[in-house]
Amino acid sequence: MTSDSPPIIGIDLGTTNSLVAYADESGPHLIPGYSGDTDVILPSVLAIDSSGRATIGTDALAHAVERPRETIYSIKRLMGRSSANLQKEMSRLPYEVSRRPGDTERDVAAVVVHGRWYTPPELSGLILAELKKRAEKHLGQPISQAVITVPAHFDDAQRQATRDAGQIAGLDVLRIVNEPTAAALAYGLDRSEQATIAVYDFGGGTFDISILRLEDGVFEVLSTDGDTHLGGDDLDHTIIDLVYREVEERFGIKIQAPEIKQQLRTLAEDVKKKLSDQEKVQLEIAIGKEDVYRREFTRSEFEDMIDPLVGRTIESCSRALKAAKLKPSEIDQVVMVGGSTRVPYVRRRVGDVFQAVPYTALNPEQVVAMGAAIQASILSGARRDMLLLDVTPLALGIETMGGAMGKLIMANTRIPCRATETFTTFQDGQTAVKINVLQGERELVENCRSLGVFELQDIPPMPAGIPKVDVTFLIDQNGILSVTAVEQRSGRNASVQIIPSHGLTREEVRQIQQEAFEHAREDMSKHHLIDVRTTVQFDLNKTERMIQLHGALLPEEERDALKREADALREFAQSCEDAASINKKREAFTLSMLPLAEKAMTETLKHSDR
Repeated sequence: MTSDSPPIIGIDLGTTNSLVAYADESGPHLIPGYSGDTDVILPSVLAIDSSGRATIGTDALAHAVERPRETIYSIKRLMGRSSANLQKEMSRLPYEVSRRPGDTERDVAAVVVHGRWYTPPELSGLILAELKKRAEKHLGQPISQAVITVPAHFDDAQRQATRDAGQIAGLDVLRIVNEPTAAALAYGLDRSEQATIAVYDFGGGTFDISILRLEDGVFEVLSTDGDTHLGGDDLDHTIIDLVYREVEERFGIKIQAPEIKQQLRTLAEDVKKKLSDQEKVQLEIAIGKEDVYRREFTRSEFEDMIDPLVGRTIESCSRALKAAKLKPSEIDQVVMVGGSTRVPYVRRRVGDVFQAVPYTALNPEQVVAMGAAIQASILSGARRDMLLLDVTPLALGIETMGGAMGKLIMANTRIPCRATETFTTFQDGQTAVKINVLQGERELVENCRSLGVFELQDIPPMPAGIPKVDVTFLIDQNGILSVTAVEQRSGRNASVQIIPSHGLTREEVRQIQQEAFEHAREDMSKHHLIDVRTTVQFDLNKTERMIQLHGALLPEEERDALKREADALREFAQSCEDAASINKKREAFTLSMLPLAEKAMTETLKHSDR
């Protein structure tokens, strides 16, 4: 490395462990810590003392049991999420997580240590700063740019929180890369043949499955699925929750002490790891001055305990295959990523679903960081023989008249991407348009999630339907969404980068997708009904305007009859649930309007001839 070309580093910011790497002409290299070349893993753990000084990594982990309230772990699971969505998580943690006081508009989850509030991006920023420090020491020069990986199903809030953490650490985050895609980059580094790859990424706090096609150095993501709130932590919690229950049954004690919670978490993780190599493991923990809980766990028992969790990952695999329109036999290789893939039962289940032996030659805990370094080298121009094409996980659109979801970008669309559609106003003289940006698979606003609202103002007053508002959705390489609205005639414009107040769990994403499938026919019918009612209302607004301008051309009794018909149609459209019946009434009303329309046209032509 030369001092005039500082490298771009690649970072795997993990739930349990984090790593940093760089790539040169010979390929990617993991950057070690301070105790030797094998010390490449930085535990994603922080300890904050009463003066606010943070200890990061192994030292913090070593004192977790004795300092449970000031030792922070699994911070990635809090990134971009609200305190309302973390109630179950908070009950398990020995440290305090709560809504930050004074946040009346945004429900931001924060960690409280010694009376001070720390947001998840702040804490992740400290971990990133430590990785940056390692890289600068190893490479002997300042580092200012990085590629950081995230789970494929991190939403806009979680991705933005990751970028914020990088900024806090003094890093310009050039690209946010999905973890499975980074793993595929590392896997395909020396491969030139065409292949279809499934990347099964089961880490400490998240799960992703991505189906990619590799051809001539181009990585194209065909589909992705997963859960941003399912990982090795949850496997540990099957043991922890069982101990909680049995302690209460045997001793009548509810485990509340932070020290015991922290110790039990460490012991549970140790049991999980040992059961990968052993058939039986003993767990023993003191829960009081005289009470000691002892229990033997067998591998088969543990497999039964984790079966529902592993089953959820298998369901995701099936959905990803379906979305990619592929059969298991069409997958050439299954790449295993993440520490949880070391569990033998996980490997067996994955092998069963893909009908192949999973590829485990790459270190599952290191491959994502190596892929991030490769992506960094591509961005720096050092590698020109590889290209990365990723996808967006959920449909995006805006609220249209009547509470319908107007989709602009569909799920599994390749990113970066752009989509533009033209909308109009509904009321005469309307000078502002409120744009509600939505995420979801359903047809109605009430069943989708609002990502943000902004307003296009100062539109010149015009009759309804005349203004043309172009709404453009742009998703950049990092999966960050920007929305722009421009009124064609006046050039008035407004835009927003969507930074929601909290994230969306993959469980919620999966529920959205399932509900969209189950309610597809019902939703389409409701959407159609909304469209028909909107058309009726639009026609009636034009009718009122025509009667005001040209009503005198009709005899009074005809004019009054037309008004009564309009009122009847408006009432019928709002009360009737059958779109076809409403359309029939609307068509009949249109015929009733013809005499006035013809007289208005004749009158207009007379004036134009003059």
